[in-house]
Amino acid sequence: MLVDGCYQLTTNITFVYIFTLSNIQLNSNKVLITTEDGSHTLYMPDLNENYHSTFGAIQESNHVFIDKGFNGIIKSKKSIQIFEMGFGTGLNALLTLIEAEKQNVFVQYFAIEAYPLEDNILKQLNYGNIIEEGKYEELFNKINNASWEKSDKLSPHFEIKKLNTSILEFVTANKFDLVYFDAFAPEVQPELWTEDIFRKLFSIMNPGGILVTYCCKGIVKRNMKTAGFNIEKLPGPPGKREMLRAQR
Repeated sequence: MLVDGCYQLTTNITFVYIFTLSNIQLNSNKVLITTEDGSHTLYMPDLNENYHSTFGAIQESNHVFIDKGFNGIIKSKKSIQIFEMGFGTGLNALLTLIEAEKQNVFVQYFAIEAYPLEDNILKQLNYGNIIEEGKYEELFNKINNASWEKSDKLSPHFEIKKLNTSILEFVTANKFDLVYFDAFAPEVQPELWTEDIFRKLFSIMNPGGILVTYCCKGIVKRNMKTAGFNIEKLPGPPGKREMLRAQR
């Protein structure tokens, strides 16, 4: 169900729809779901929330973070710094690595995650297997096996540093060209969509930098504007009318 610009599972109809897909119960709080484009996502029953869109996990990430984010900032740049709020399954990092290699640019990728997924769950995800017939399976494994709290250069075009922390506790001297804001929906994590959070993100971005997110909820737009961003609504990925892009 789409609620004021964000995905939210709130009806029995949506619940039944999801569980008619190919699902595997991984543990008491994680269900592996095959989305409409054949890629996986994770559903958490206790939060009634998905990590990605059931209309297509790869489609959504490509549209929001690569097409409207990465390709919106790279232009003539040969290197950029990216900050991801919500590392999750590692899908956004993988798609960014792929795009960096295709466009021959160097990416320093910083990602924070307060609740890293267990290794046995990450191994179940099929992104590396289905993108370009498994060409990036090894790199996807390297992304998820990369050490926490230190930088790992995984290819000539991509260096990643994963931090096990929350945005509330995150401190950095870095300045970022691009922010992937991929927190759970405001109904699930309202503390991550506040004016103070967007002010913090604004402060760690370079002038002209952009932030992209799947959510287009009214309160999110207002908080971004108050924090200083110029925002624009863009067409959303499959199953979603709109998304947001904000610029410092």
